[in-house]
Amino acid sequence: MANNYLVLEDGTVLEGEAFGYDKANSGEVVFTTAMGGYQESITDPSYCGQILISTYPLIGNYGIMDSANQSDDVWVRGLVVREYSKTPSLMYGGRTIDDFLKEHKVPGISGIDTRELVLKIRSGGTLKGAIVTDESKIDSVISDLKRMPAPSEGNLVAEVSCKQAYSIDNKKELTVGVIDCGVKNGIIDSLSRRFNLRVFPYDVTAQEIMDAKVDGVMITNGPGDPAHPDIAKTVVRTAKDLASQTAIMGICYGSQVLALAMGGETYKMKYGHRGTNQPVRYNGRVYITSQNHGFAVDAESLDGTDVEVSQINVNDGSVEGIRHKNLPIFTCQYHPEARGGPLDTGFLFDDFGKMMEARR
Repeated sequence: MANNYLVLEDGTVLEGEAFGYDKANSGEVVFTTAMGGYQESITDPSYCGQILISTYPLIGNYGIMDSANQSDDVWVRGLVVREYSKTPSLMYGGRTIDDFLKEHKVPGISGIDTRELVLKIRSGGTLKGAIVTDESKIDSVISDLKRMPAPSEGNLVAEVSCKQAYSIDNKKELTVGVIDCGVKNGIIDSLSRRFNLRVFPYDVTAQEIMDAKVDGVMITNGPGDPAHPDIAKTVVRTAKDLASQTAIMGICYGSQVLALAMGGETYKMKYGHRGTNQPVRYNGRVYITSQNHGFAVDAESLDGTDVEVSQINVNDGSVEGIRHKNLPIFTCQYHPEARGGPLDTGFLFDDFGKMMEARR
């Protein structure tokens, strides 16, 4: 079996077994603490630009099933695991994660001490890295990594957003306009059980959305920096223009966008929140949530604005949700639709529906 090398910008080189597609690739190296949901993670557009480490030691044991995909592609630039299963359970068809990565042209590396790697990232912060197939190129790759900008400095949302608007008629009473910054299938499914949908590319204008006669707007999850200039000119401006016209809910990236639109600021976290067990305090209760984000809202920046922090991460005190003091606008930094993860906060979609009904 051929070997691959995981190379980090600080000069760290880890050798392991190659799997997936045979090619080199670079990205921001991050980790998830989820014990399952590996297929949901690697097909989540929010992971665009990143090489993903799984802290759970065995990946691929229940195989691959089409119903778990969160988009039509694999968005991670590489997958790092301690061990991957070559003989997954036949319950879901027996398809291997190795074959799935090959199909989507994404490299993987196994046999890595993922504990050591995660401790390095937790201590020093997120690093740029690359999966390298040719040992002789390692030194030049390290030099390249030191010079290359972080993937989040590009407009990653433009890569994952739909290219043209489309509608989903579910024969419901209410219609939601979805600003697609990299929406997961789980969000589309959760909304579709309750509403009709009009899905728009990220650079849609507020006028285009209101002309579609929607009852409310959802700003979705997505990859990269919400304060990127291209996002400020599009999604953030649209959110600001919509604020006084309709009910709005933001999920993950959408929460950060709405904070910026309301006058707040965001920052890049040391290593982010990625996993399915993040505790969030909301309305006097603690909920277990699924998360995937490397940026967060600066709580102090909201002072003097018309929005307030409504939800807090129990582990580190970071902002997990905001709400407008006067307008029907609220957000959550986590994923209430889970896929995969806990279903504790699915009621937020119902709260959004009640908010829209109150405005009719």
